[in-house]
Amino acid sequence: MDIVGFLKSQFICHLLICYIFIASGLIINFIQLFTLILWPINKQLFRRINCRLAYCISSQMVMLLEWWSGTNCTLYTDPESYNKYGKENAIVILNHNFEIDFLCGWNFCERFGVLGSSKVLAKKELSYMPIIGWMWYFLEIVFCKRKWEEDRKTVMQKLLNLRDYPENFWFLIHCEGTRFTEQKHQISMQVAEAKGLPKLKYHLLPRTKGFAVTVQCLRNVVSAVYDSTLNFRNNENPTLLGVLNGKKYHADLYVRQVIHILIPFWHTEMRIPLEEVPEDEQECSNWLHKLYQEKDAFQEEYYRTGTYPAVPIVPPRRPWTLLNWLFWALLLLYPLFKLLINMINSGSSLTLASFAFVIVMASVGVRWMIGVTEINKGSTYGNNDNKQKQK
Repeated sequence: MDIVGFLKSQFICHLLICYIFIASGLIINFIQLFTLILWPINKQLFRRINCRLAYCISSQMVMLLEWWSGTNCTLYTDPESYNKYGKENAIVILNHNFEIDFLCGWNFCERFGVLGSSKVLAKKELSYMPIIGWMWYFLEIVFCKRKWEEDRKTVMQKLLNLRDYPENFWFLIHCEGTRFTEQKHQISMQVAEAKGLPKLKYHLLPRTKGFAVTVQCLRNVVSAVYDSTLNFRNNENPTLLGVLNGKKYHADLYVRQVIHILIPFWHTEMRIPLEEVPEDEQECSNWLHKLYQEKDAFQEEYYRTGTYPAVPIVPPRRPWTLLNWLFWALLLLYPLFKLLINMINSGSSLTLASFAFVIVMASVGVRWMIGVTEINKGSTYGNNDNKQKQK
C-alpha cells in the first residue's frame, strides 16, 4: 500500500473528515434556520439560497466518492439525451441494491449541476436526522410515513409546491421503496405470485402509487423520466466505510428511455418524455411494472456481458466539490488544532479527559452515521408478509 492509501485508511483522517462534515453541516443548518424569514417575503430567493447551502453539505459526500475514493462512474446513454441532462426537470428512477447507490445518484446530479436542487421521496424518520435530514427540510423534500392512506394528501401537497420551483431539479425516486435484500425479495415475489404479476429476479416489485402521484403532480413541470440502473464491475460490493477508507470502485450507470413499453427491451432509447407515461393511475401502475421487467432484463444482460447496450460516457468531474471541502477544512481545522494545542499545554487531566471523551463520542457518532447506509442495518420495511401491500 502506498503512503496516500495508508493515510486514507487511518481512523484519524476519517475523524477529521467527519468533524468537518458535522461542524460545517450544523453551521449550515443554523444559517438555513435564519433563511426562514425570507419565505413570506421572497419565496424564490429563499429557495435559491437553500439550494446553494444544501450543495455545501451534499457535495462533501460526493467529494469523498469522486476525489477521496477516486471511484470511476461511467454513464451509459446516447449523446442526444446526454446533451439534455441538467437542462430540464426530470424524474429519475433508481434501483436500490447497494449501500452507496444514493451517493452515486448524487454524483450523477453533481456532474450535471443539479445536486443542490435535487429532490427525493424519503421516509419521515430521516427528517429528524441532523445535517442531511434538516438540510432536506429546507429543500422542501417530500417525506412520507410509508402508510399510503396517511401519506397521499401530504405527498401530493409537497409535490404540487414544487411546480413553481425556480431551479432545474431532478426528483430521485426508488420505486421499490426499500433496499434489496434476499429476504425482502422472497417476500416481494410471493406478493407477485399472489397478484398474478411477473416475477423479478434482481428487483423488488415497484410500489406504484407514489410514482403515479409524482407523475400526476409534476406533469407539465418535469420534461422526462430517466430510468437509471446502477451496477458495479467485478462483483464489487461498495460500502460507505470502503469509500471513507479510500477504496476505489467502478460504477456503471445506465440511463435509458422506453419509447413503447410493450416492445422488446432491446428496442429502447435513452430518455422518456413524461407525456408518454400514462396519467391514469392503473395504467401508470401497469407501465411501471413493465418498466421493471425490462430493468430486470438489462440486469441479466449486464451480469452476462459486463456492459450495457449504449455509448459509455464519463461526464467531466467538476472542481466545486473539492473546493467546497477545502474551504470548510481551512475554516474549521485551524481552531480545532489551536484548541488541541492549548489543551495539551494546560496540562489539566480533566481537560484532556474531556477531550478524549469528545473524541470517543464523535467516533460513535461517525459509526452510527455510516451504519444508516448499511444493508444489514437498513429498514425492515418490506420484511413482513402482512405489510406487503404494494403501493
